[in-house]
Amino acid sequence: MSRLGGTALRLTVLVGESRMHRSRPLYTEVVHRAHAAGLAGASVFRGIEGFGASSVIHTARLLSLGEDLPVAVVVVDTAERIRAFLPRLEDLSGLGPVLLEECEVVRFGPAADGGTPDGDDTPDGTGREAGR
Repeated sequence: MSRLGGTALRLTVLVGESRMHRSRPLYTEVVHRAHAAGLAGASVFRGIEGFGASSVIHTARLLSLGEDLPVAVVVVDTAERIRAFLPRLEDLSGLGPVLLEECEVVRFGPAADGGTPDGDDTPDGTGREAGR
């Protein structure tokens, strides 16, 4: 995994939650490929409502729980590393739009003083001292 700071490129891959690649969800395949490529980080975000090329609105409302909800896979790394990764997505059918955006990383990984990224340096991670 690379350390990251300053200018970066954010790759966002939009897919339907039910899309599969072989035996696993398509969004999982994208994350695993990003990990195998040694990219700095990837996260998957599940949408609660949206529509795409089909113009069908998919929603998480109670009566529509079986709908194909939108999912965004977000990967951040240097522009060079993200652009080098793009060919690894070409064989994946069912991808929606693939977006590239410049961004600035202001914090990544453990703090310089060895603490945690969120500033919570307590042993139990609660932000409270023991016994309180």
